[in-house]
Amino acid sequence: MRPQSSRQRRVFPLLLCLLFLCLLLPSGVSSAQETTPIEGAIVSSSDGPTDREIEERLSRTFRALDALQGAAVTVNAGVVAISGVVATGEDAELAIELAKRVDGVFAVQNNIEVSQSVQMRLDTIRDQLQDKLWSFIAALPLFLVAVVVAVLFFWLARWVAGLELVFGWVSKSVFIRDLVQQVVRVAITACGLFLALEILDATALVGALLGAAGVVGLAVGFAFRDLVENHIASILLSIRQPFSPNDHIRIGDTDGKVVRLTSRATILITFDGNHVRIPNADVYKGTIVNFTRKNERRFEFQVGIANEVDIVMAENLALQVLGGIDGVTDDPGPSVLVKALGDSSVTLSIYGWVDQRSASYARVKSEAIRLVKEAFDVEGLEMPEPIQRVRLERMPKPKEVAKPSQPAVPARDMRPDRHLDEEVQAERAAEEADLLQADAPKE
Repeated sequence: MRPQSSRQRRVFPLLLCLLFLCLLLPSGVSSAQETTPIEGAIVSSSDGPTDREIEERLSRTFRALDALQGAAVTVNAGVVAISGVVATGEDAELAIELAKRVDGVFAVQNNIEVSQSVQMRLDTIRDQLQDKLWSFIAALPLFLVAVVVAVLFFWLARWVAGLELVFGWVSKSVFIRDLVQQVVRVAITACGLFLALEILDATALVGALLGAAGVVGLAVGFAFRDLVENHIASILLSIRQPFSPNDHIRIGDTDGKVVRLTSRATILITFDGNHVRIPNADVYKGTIVNFTRKNERRFEFQVGIANEVDIVMAENLALQVLGGIDGVTDDPGPSVLVKALGDSSVTLSIYGWVDQRSASYARVKSEAIRLVKEAFDVEGLEMPEPIQRVRLERMPKPKEVAKPSQPAVPARDMRPDRHLDEEVQAERAAEEADLLQADAPKE
């Protein structure tokens, strides 16, 4: 008896599982009984349609629709009961909606069963695909016309954008002119696409495309924010140019000669002969010092003299030396100011102006420092040094050493250094995009 009881315990769970699976497996159809009342008061009128008329009208309507061939209608006291088998739930909802629209119907009882037959579903899909295929074939001439219109507008956009005579007056900057041409090309092409969609009666697609383009544009704007910022800065710099080719400028901590302005960066050649590319966004937002825009440039250096030295004599001597240097202008002329009074010295600030068209700023400044120092030495004007007290005991007297004769110093060349200018011209001779134009507005 014990083995039999054990066998029963093993079989019983299997039976429960089979029963549960049977309950879960769908039958051939699924049904949903639901009564849907029609909104509004139920008014009895002898002039309204009879139940038989409502039933015949709905039956004729269902027979006219392929999807509702399996639906049957019965009407009792204005209540419509719909039964039968349809392929999809959308067909059942269509039957109920049609019944609600009939005059004299107070409520609709849904007894429709949705078929789970694979063959019926496949037949429905096949019919839908056939309908779409025939619709596409019928609309093929319109589709070809729309394609022809889009292609014509595309070629028209390219032709209009290629008219240099038309866009030459827009701006003398090549970059701005190309930008306007691209905008015109995109605008004409977009008009052609919109007209093609209008021919296909698909203008609703335009709203969806514009919405998607807005979202994509916002995402791209955040992702490529630096590139967009550089592009906008390039446009602004090319409209109002703060520098010209071969100008000596300083951007931040970088000094150099301007080679070109591209759509992404400003290219400089430093005085060490190095190429430097500075993003245009940094150039536009940064501080730009243009040393070439004005012909005259002032140099400054400081000299210290002892407290015992006559300050007026030292100032006149420095002015006399600067006045005789080739490259220092007379108008405006040099000047000397007392900068500071220290414990053991007086600091003089010496200023001079250089005409950069005819003289080198760096060479003139170097020559001025050298000649002022020599003049002070000749006149015996002591330049103070750090003072230290040293005690010497029993030190032998130093031997006198003959001073070597000073060789004559030849005249210095004060002409501007044109080496970097030649490098800049060689760089600009290369066929690369440049936004700097000689006749563009300057800031």
